[in-house]
Amino acid sequence: MPKMKTVRGAAKRFKASKNRIKRGSAFRSHILTKKSTKRMRGLKESHSVDSRDLASVKLMLGKK
Repeated sequence: MPKMKTVRGAAKRFKASKNRIKRGSAFRSHILTKKSTKRMRGLKESHSVDSRDLASVKLMLGKK
């Protein structure tokens, strides 16, 4: 049985820590002038992947 390959797009977007998978925030790339600094500070933080998406993200990352 061949090894499972990692989805390279997912590897660039998600980082697996000890007991969660971290992801970045959306809405940070352009049209930043109208977004408040409070909103941008909240978007800087890393979030964890939702439990509904966890299984598919783990599969893409090659984790069990």
